[in-house]
This record gives sequence, C-alpha cells and structure tokens, in this order.
Amino acid sequence: MANPSGSDHDADASIGSETTDPVDPVAADDANTDRVAMDPPTEVLGSSDGGAQPERRFTAPGFDAGATQVIPPQDDPATEVFQPQQGSKAVPQAIPPRTGGGLSGRIQNSWGWVLAVTLIVLALAAIAVLGTVLLTRDTTSAASQEEMVRSTISEFDDAMQKGDLTTLRSITCGTTRDTYVNYDDAKWATLHDKVKRAHRYPMVGSIDEVVINGEHAEANVTAYMAYAPTERSTRSFDLQFRDDKWKICQAPVG
Repeated sequence: MANPSGSDHDADASIGSETTDPVDPVAADDANTDRVAMDPPTEVLGSSDGGAQPERRFTAPGFDAGATQVIPPQDDPATEVFQPQQGSKAVPQAIPPRTGGGLSGRIQNSWGWVLAVTLIVLALAAIAVLGTVLLTRDTTSAASQEEMVRSTISEFDDAMQKGDLTTLRSITCGTTRDTYVNYDDAKWATLHDKVKRAHRYPMVGSIDEVVINGEHAEANVTAYMAYAPTERSTRSFDLQFRDDKWKICQAPVG
C-alpha cells in the first residue's frame, strides 16, 4: 500500500485522533457543572396575566448533582384591602371673632370685676357711714337741744339774781321780753336793789324734766323764793326756738 502524502497524512491523523480519543462523561458533567456554578442563578418571572404559567425558580446544582433543581413557586402573601370610610363631608363652621385679645381681654375682665366689687364695697361703706351719721346727728341733736334749754333756764336764773337787764331781754320773747324792754335801766337798777335786799326774787333749785316738740319746749323745774328756800314748788317754763336760740317766753310768777 502506498503511503499518503504529507497533507493527507495530517488530515487522516486528525480524523483518527478525533474518532479514537475516548470522552469521559463524568468530566463532561463536571465541566458543565463548573459553568453553571460560575453563572448566577437566573430568575424567570412569569407573566402578569392570570392565566399564565406560575413562575419557576431554578438554582445552580451542586458539583455532585446530576441536574438543575427546580424550586416550586410560593404564593405571595395576601394583600390587606382597606375599605374606604363613608363619612359625612366636613361643613365649614363660622368662628366668632375674639373680643379682648386673649390674655389682655381676660385681664381687662378681671379688672372690671375688681372695680365693680370695689364700687359696691365703697357704696355699702358710704351707706353705713351715712346711716351712722344720721343716727348720731339725731341723737346728738336731741341731746344738744335739751342742753340748750337747760342752759337758757340757768342763764335766766343767774340774770334774775344779778339784775342783768340786758341778758334778760336777750333770752326772753313775747310778753315776757316786753316787760323787761319797757323798764328804764335806772329804775330797774333801783327796783332790783330793793328786791334783792328783801330776797323777793325767785330761784331755780333744779331742772327736773325737759320736753322738746319741734320749736317749742317745756321744762318742769323746782323753784323757791330766796327768802324761803325750804318752801319749794314745781314751776314750768315755756320756751321757743328763735334766732337759733331757745328763749323763755313765759317766766314763772314769783
């Protein structure tokens, strides 16, 4: 048999090597496994349509696995659905304007109450003081009027003892005053000197009672004659309020 040429020989050699070299299936599986392990796992998402196939998940097989493992899909958790609340629509409300300006308004109101209470207290105090003054004035007035009556009677008694014609004219009224006015001063002095030496003039021992009724007063006294001091009797004086003074309008007759 003739030897082939060089090119033919090389071609035959390559063919022969391809056909004669045995292939190890385990090595081939390891090579495929290495390639799968190096590549990241691929996630296949299913279609969003309801009738589509559920998504399938794959994981890379281990070096000793013979095939790729398929992970069954898991159902997604149910989504909670909130029902919309059927509420009434909000209605606009009218807010009245503030009066007084917050804190300043409250302060003004407080001062208003304080002022009102103060005025009430002052009014009550004024009424109490006025009532006290009126009562005191009435009491004082009655007491002072009685003292004035007593003072007039005492003054008249003293003027009779001394013969003071001027005083007798100033503290008497009516017909009693007319009697003293008609006396001549010289004649009165002579007459009084005679009466005094004879002790023929009346004297007031005590003022027992005074009754005042408006501008008229009556006083009961215990009187006696100077010449008979033990012989006493009750006499009365009638007085009238004239010229801001109590005056004797009727003197007791001795």
